[in-house]
Amino acid sequence: MSLTLRPQSECKYDLISLGEIMLRLDPGEGRIRTAREFKAWEGGGEYNVARGLRRCFGLTTAVASAFADNEIGRLIEDFIMQGGVDTSLIKWSPYDGLGREVRNGLNFTERGFGIRGAVGVPDRGLTASSQLKPGDFDWDDIFGKQGVRWFHTGGIFAALSESTAEVTAEAVQSAQKYGTVVSYDLNYRPSLWKSIGGIQKAQEVNRAIARNVDVMIGNEEDFTACLGFEVEGVDENISNIEVDKFKNMINQVVADFTNFKATATTLRSVKTATINDWGAICWENGTFYEATHRPELEIMDRVGGGDSFASGLIYGFLQGHDGDKAVNYGAAHGALAMTTPGDTSMATLSDVEKIMSGGGARVIR
Repeated sequence: MSLTLRPQSECKYDLISLGEIMLRLDPGEGRIRTAREFKAWEGGGEYNVARGLRRCFGLTTAVASAFADNEIGRLIEDFIMQGGVDTSLIKWSPYDGLGREVRNGLNFTERGFGIRGAVGVPDRGLTASSQLKPGDFDWDDIFGKQGVRWFHTGGIFAALSESTAEVTAEAVQSAQKYGTVVSYDLNYRPSLWKSIGGIQKAQEVNRAIARNVDVMIGNEEDFTACLGFEVEGVDENISNIEVDKFKNMINQVVADFTNFKATATTLRSVKTATINDWGAICWENGTFYEATHRPELEIMDRVGGGDSFASGLIYGFLQGHDGDKAVNYGAAHGALAMTTPGDTSMATLSDVEKIMSGGGARVIR
């Protein structure tokens, strides 16, 4: 393995994630526009990784985030505590009673089915997380005194505002200073960058942050939009023939960002909202590893599948495995997470390792 990990004995946390956490409102099998009731969950691209590592893989994790101090914020906090993630690094902003100054994010998400794709409608203006600024977290204390083996954040949080991009840069630099491994999920969302400079701004911000990243995660669109690398004829529906083209792009990426020790991506071909071909690939220290390919994977809720891939990948590396074992942990965990509702994983380590070993779906009694 090419990653150097801090000893667990000198670290309070196995992993800390930095990101926004929203209240997800899910109409179940129906649609947002006709819903009469919603199921409530918590979710956020960066947080989902910390939650998966705690709940599925049994590691000690925390989340650095912020909420408006009202009943909605406390509800999200309660979800986080149920998932076992440490909440001591969450910042609380006084609520003005109306949300003119600070709010908590909402994410209305319908799962999709068959020919109808999933739909997400985020409502995250003026959120407490988007107002985080450099100096709000004492990174020297977190990484230096408390100790963290792995730090994870991503392009969703960095895109929320000018100041969150600065907080992200501050955090990854501090993590590197104290020998904490840094992973970053590019997670390009056009809607987040549209009003603040588009792709040009996304590349400016993400390329600067990437210089302090050890493990970069993203799909073809992410590497193109966020880092400026292009590969002809490849989109999110990557076929077996196009995997070689994608590998060539990754070779260009790691030639530019020589600090990357590993990069990883899911390989997804969307046939319908409920049937996807599913796989993953990882580059580590000059070698490509491909996870077991799962054709025609049946999906209940695809949201969070990529985050569960990331948490499985990170678990593999934290256990001292190379990219081959790590990417298979990630692919199996991501596949399982998409068989249950909500952003976060309901799988167990034994579930994941059963799938990795080729176990089937017979009834367990």
